[in-house]
Amino acid sequence: MNGFFTNAVRIGFATTLLVSSFVRGAAAQGPASEQCSLAAVSKFMDRSKNVCDANLVQELAKQGHAFEQNQLGIASMLAIGPEYTDKDARMWFEKAAQKGYAPAQVNLAVMYANGWGTPVNYGAALNWLHVAADQKFPRAYTNLGILYMKGQGVRQDYNEAFRWFEKGANAGDSDAQTNLAYFYSNGLGCEKNEDAAAAWYRQAADAENPLAENNLADMYLRGDGIQQNAAEAFRLFQRAAEHGHTGARIMLGSMYAEGIGVKKNPEAAYIWITAATIAGDQRGRDRLRVIEARLTSAQISAARDRARQLQFNSGQQLTARAMAQ
Repeated sequence: MNGFFTNAVRIGFATTLLVSSFVRGAAAQGPASEQCSLAAVSKFMDRSKNVCDANLVQELAKQGHAFEQNQLGIASMLAIGPEYTDKDARMWFEKAAQKGYAPAQVNLAVMYANGWGTPVNYGAALNWLHVAADQKFPRAYTNLGILYMKGQGVRQDYNEAFRWFEKGANAGDSDAQTNLAYFYSNGLGCEKNEDAAAAWYRQAADAENPLAENNLADMYLRGDGIQQNAAEAFRLFQRAAEHGHTGARIMLGSMYAEGIGVKKNPEAAYIWITAATIAGDQRGRDRLRVIEARLTSAQISAARDRARQLQFNSGQQLTARAMAQ
C-alpha cells in the first residue's frame, strides 16, 4: 500500500483513567426532579437535566446532595473559573462518595490514581473502584481493568484486566468494549479472535467511541480479520476524526491525499492533518510538507483557518466525552 500508510497502526488501549458520568449507571440521590446541573458544567453533560445557577448548586451541595456535590467536583476538574481547584474537586467527590454515590466514587478513585489534588494513592483508588464496582457501576469495571492492564497499584495481569473489561463491555461502557476488542485482536488474556475484536469495536463505534472508530477503520483498511473495504475505512476514520481522534485525522488526510476510499482532495488532506498537528500529534508533519507543495498560498491559509476551527470544536467535544462517560 502507498507509503502514506506505513505508520497506520491499530492504536492500543483507552488507557487513561476516566472520570465517570454522574448520572448513568447509578441511582442519583433523590428524584430527578430534585436534581439540577451546574450551568457551567451542563454544556458538557446530560442536557436533559435541569440547570440551576451556581449559588443554588452550591447550596444543595452544602445540604448534602450527592448529585450536586459531584457536579461541583467535575466543575472543579474543568477549572471553570478561579474559584475551582483540583483540591476542591477531591473534596466534593469525597463527600458524595462517602454517601455511596458510585459516579463520585469512581471520580475520587481517578483523582487518587492520577495524583490530582492529592498525592498518588493506588490503594485508595482501588478501594473506591471496588466499592463502585460492587454497585455494578460500569465505569468502575473499566478503570479496574486499566489498573490491572498497566500494573498500577497491582501486579500487571492481562487475564484480570480482560475480566474487568469484559464486565464493563457487557455493561455497555464503550471504552471497556474498545479495550476488550484490542485484547481479542492481540490475544491478551484470551485466545486471539479477530471476529470478536471486530464485533466489540463495532459496538463501541456505534456508541461514537473515537478509538473504536479508528481501530475498526484500520481493520477495514488493512483487511485484518475483516473484508477489506476502503470506503468503510474512510467513513469510520472520518467519524473518529470528527470526534477529535488525531491519528484518525492523519489517516483521513492521507486517504484524501491519495484518493483511497474517496476522491483525491489535497486541500481536505491538509486541513485534517494540520488539525492533528495543532492538537500536538506531530506524526503527520512530513506528509503536510508533501501535500503543501500541491496547494496555493491562499488554499494553505484557508485550510489552516479551517483546521484551527476544527480543533477548537473537537476540544470541546473531547472535554465533554472525558467528563460524561
